[in-house]
Amino acid sequence: MRGLMLAICLLTFSNNILAQGCCSGGSGSPVAGGTSQGVLADRQAEIGTSFQYIYTTKFLTGDKPAPDFLHSFNTKYLYTRFGYGVTNRLTMSVEVGYFFNKTQVSLNEKVTDESKGVSDLIIFPRYKVYEHNTEETRDEITVGLGYKMPIGKYLDSTVVYTDPNGKNLYTPQPPAVMPTTGSNDFIFYGFAFRGYPEKKFRIFANAIYIRKGWNPIGEKFGDYASVGLFAGKTFLKKWGATLQLKGEWIGDFHSDKSADDMLAFYNIDVNSFGSKKIAIAPQISYLYKSLSLYILTEYPLYQYVNGTAIASQYMFTFGMSYRFFTVKQNG
Repeated sequence: MRGLMLAICLLTFSNNILAQGCCSGGSGSPVAGGTSQGVLADRQAEIGTSFQYIYTTKFLTGDKPAPDFLHSFNTKYLYTRFGYGVTNRLTMSVEVGYFFNKTQVSLNEKVTDESKGVSDLIIFPRYKVYEHNTEETRDEITVGLGYKMPIGKYLDSTVVYTDPNGKNLYTPQPPAVMPTTGSNDFIFYGFAFRGYPEKKFRIFANAIYIRKGWNPIGEKFGDYASVGLFAGKTFLKKWGATLQLKGEWIGDFHSDKSADDMLAFYNIDVNSFGSKKIAIAPQISYLYKSLSLYILTEYPLYQYVNGTAIASQYMFTFGMSYRFFTVKQNG
């Protein structure tokens, strides 16, 4: 069960990055996915996948409701990870995401902006820098440095008007519905764990910072930072319950173009980017041999956005991971 707790500690981080944009809520693609960020054993492999559903009718100006902004926003996202233990201390993983949909509905429900497709490819090595085990405790510290490469579309347009001659008028789709921001990003990660095996109890924490790069059209979406504190308990041998307290921060948007040009040509309000959030996330898990199953949700306690933007409301994640050794183990 300890391995499963390591496996789900980032699920609530990845897919909630909503970097706000004009009439959209903007989009920061899920990165570093959402699962195992501890390390695997030497020559141990892991295949993990999770499905996440996000739906919101909550929009804010600062921390006040903005009921005249949009009707709704929702996404359905599949995340897959392949990991391998190079040594007992070093794990390499390759991670990729796919959106079945990212959908934004206008206030009068007459206009729907929607997109789908693959998002980002992430290379994420992690190294265990400290481990100390006694009869009563298990301690571990892991660090990671990841690199995200966009492989999906970050700019698209939609028809808003067709004249009597059949000529279409196009406008850029809001960044909220794009599968990726189009930038190459660096991920800095730290993880600390303490377990009490006899009590079947554990506490752990993680910290993540994502340094966003510039995309090909001169846009830089806000950097992302997150800190999570977790407490977990195993019961009935195979079941686990974990509660997370999480704080998130998203930085400002930058562009090499003027604010007026961004609004006119790209449908982006540069002043409506950046946010802060505090949330709790309860998780339930089940372990059957080498197969781990889990489900979690998130409850925002406080949110603040710059300008007017989409806020978090409902989020559910279902996932599984399977671990196996690529060579026969002695004993």
